[in-house]
Amino acid sequence: MHKSALPQEGTETFKDQIRIILVETSHSGNIGAVARAMKNMGLGNLWLVNPSSFPDEASYARAAGASDVLDSARVVSSLDEALADCVLVMGTSARGRKVPWPVCAPPEAAAAAASHAEGGPVALVFGRENHGLSNDELQRCHYHIHIPSNPDYSSLNLAMAVQVMCYELRMYYLRSLEGGEGSPYLKSMTKPGDEGWDVPPAKVQDVEGFFGHLEQVLTDVDFHRRENPRQLMTRLRRLFQRARLDQMEINILRGILTAVQKAAGTQNKSKSTEAGTAATKQDNGHV
Repeated sequence: MHKSALPQEGTETFKDQIRIILVETSHSGNIGAVARAMKNMGLGNLWLVNPSSFPDEASYARAAGASDVLDSARVVSSLDEALADCVLVMGTSARGRKVPWPVCAPPEAAAAAASHAEGGPVALVFGRENHGLSNDELQRCHYHIHIPSNPDYSSLNLAMAVQVMCYELRMYYLRSLEGGEGSPYLKSMTKPGDEGWDVPPAKVQDVEGFFGHLEQVLTDVDFHRRENPRQLMTRLRRLFQRARLDQMEINILRGILTAVQKAAGTQNKSKSTEAGTAATKQDNGHV
């Protein structure tokens, strides 16, 4: 697999490759929220062009543990200064232009950023809270990034827009790691047997024992009649097999069934009929 241009997270190189630039941010709390979004995704290179107020208490309060990103943030007086040494510039835009400009969605923008990062800093530029980037500023960008939000309510909070792009960069980075290093972050854990699940999957014989126990209890409490089953056990079997039970869950369910039998006073009776029931099932070939 091709290795990402983004190096290992936690190194200064990784943090410095991608430059997040905020232009004339009016609310300092948004700067802190952006710092938090960046650090969540392993980025730390923040540039601020003419912020209304920074640093201040509001920005550090909203950073929530990402104060190091704010401590190292660069404050400059012009966008030209922030972009001077960059090899690729991409700016977020929600508006169409009279002159069409190259536009890409966040996943493609992340891939382009990673592919250019080996050659130098890559800038992701975010505009003002009230009206974004100006036409002149957008013309400084090689690409415009369009986040496909709800057209009836398309305006994103500044930190939300930054979070979307930082997330896509992180996902691209993890997918591109060699040797499966990124796999633990990307693998789903949805059922017994998946890496990270705490109990092994239930074995077939244990699941079958549970179904036999369940049918016996339902019969004991007069909920199920074997002579007129009406597909009850078939549907219950489908329900529980869909759940992909683990061994602990089987043990818990068997314990519940035993408690029901004790409460109903049918436990001894059930034990005497279990062997006969199992033999009948084998003869009939169905539940």
